[in-house]
Amino acid sequence: MTPPSFFSLRRAALCVLPLAAVVAVLTPGVSRAQQPQTLTIGLIPAEDSQAMIESSRQVLDALQQQLGMPVKPFVATDYNGVIEALRSKKLDVAYLGPFSYVLASSVANVEAFAVAETKKTGQSSYKSVILARKDSGLRAVADLKGRNFAFVDPSSASGHLFPKAGLQQIGIDPDALFGRVIFSGSHDASILAVANKKVDAAAVADRIFASAVAKGQVRQDDFVVLWSSKPIPESPMVWRKDLDPALKDKLAKALANLKDVKWGDQGVLNGFQPTSDAAYDVVRDTAKVLKLDLRSMK
Repeated sequence: MTPPSFFSLRRAALCVLPLAAVVAVLTPGVSRAQQPQTLTIGLIPAEDSQAMIESSRQVLDALQQQLGMPVKPFVATDYNGVIEALRSKKLDVAYLGPFSYVLASSVANVEAFAVAETKKTGQSSYKSVILARKDSGLRAVADLKGRNFAFVDPSSASGHLFPKAGLQQIGIDPDALFGRVIFSGSHDASILAVANKKVDAAAVADRIFASAVAKGQVRQDDFVVLWSSKPIPESPMVWRKDLDPALKDKLAKALANLKDVKWGDQGVLNGFQPTSDAAYDVVRDTAKVLKLDLRSMK
């Protein structure tokens, strides 16, 4: 079965996108009555929305304390819901996946400015892996011929684009390889789909799989890795380019100061380090392998 196109899913996402609080920026010359009181941050749905909010609670609370203003999270039904909220200025800041950032940079006035650094790895990259159950007998990508497979989201770097491009680069057509293909909506949903034998294999981020193991959701010994990608640049924090420079500076400093704070699958933070748009050129190159026209995805 051919998976739904990126374009059709994106149109569907726009139809169901919930309204987020419209957030502006405190700027000189704006009357007190007009000054917004809340900074809204968009979060990609790596987990279900409530779990994503809860796993980000320490970061959100720490930012609120440092910024001196309320900070509220917003999780859309899929990656493109967050992108659309940025494009329509319903969000000021967002945590995006590498590809969803590249897409957002082409359709919305946003830029990457920071990536998380963790106590555990100190790295600013991760990998995509294709997982199967060890008792399935699957040991290589070629063994997936005709098998049911789960991707995460059309805009997920590690959960769709990098594994799909990676298979193409080793001479395997993913559209011809798999039997039934689904988009699970989140990495943890894909992992559980494999664990519960709903699908034969899935592509997910290695660090999210490691987090699921650490939480006791699954046992690592029950899985086998069939494929692993090259390093993918870490998911960035992005802001709208038209944010007030003073607020940008304050936010960047606040994120850099987030140490010894736990944040979802990232683990314990050692602050955020600066990044730039150029760091994601490798993602743009992957989009070219897949012949995706980013500008046409408005």
